[in-house]
Amino acid sequence: QVQLVESGGGLVQAGGSLRLSCQVSGRSTFFSDMAWFRQAQGKEREFVAAAMWGGDKFYYADSVKGRFTASRDIAKRTVNLQMNSLKPEDTAVYFCAASPVGTHRSSPADFRSWGQGTQVTVSS
Repeated sequence: QVQLVESGGGLVQAGGSLRLSCQVSGRSTFFSDMAWFRQAQGKEREFVAAAMWGGDKFYYADSVKGRFTASRDIAKRTVNLQMNSLKPEDTAVYFCAASPVGTHRSSPADFRSWGQGTQVTVSS
């Protein structure tokens, strides 16, 4: 079992920054692909970024490339998402998710474990 707890959401003006963090607990065999998803009101959940727990590999949606940076701290057991140059269209609930599969996936259906989500609101 894997437990994920997000933190760091909030309200920010367009152009501002936020840093999300996901605290991971449980057996490391259950998490390999650590991803961030987001879901705006009335829209489907979409992939944002991912960090592979076992190596320095990171993946990003085209919409956030160059603005968001994913990272992981193995000692602290956290996965982080630094979000810069935020736009109103980044407003959503952001979820941390974990998959035991060793190769990256970007579909929500491929992730077994989910955090409760944290709200990010970007005002114009």
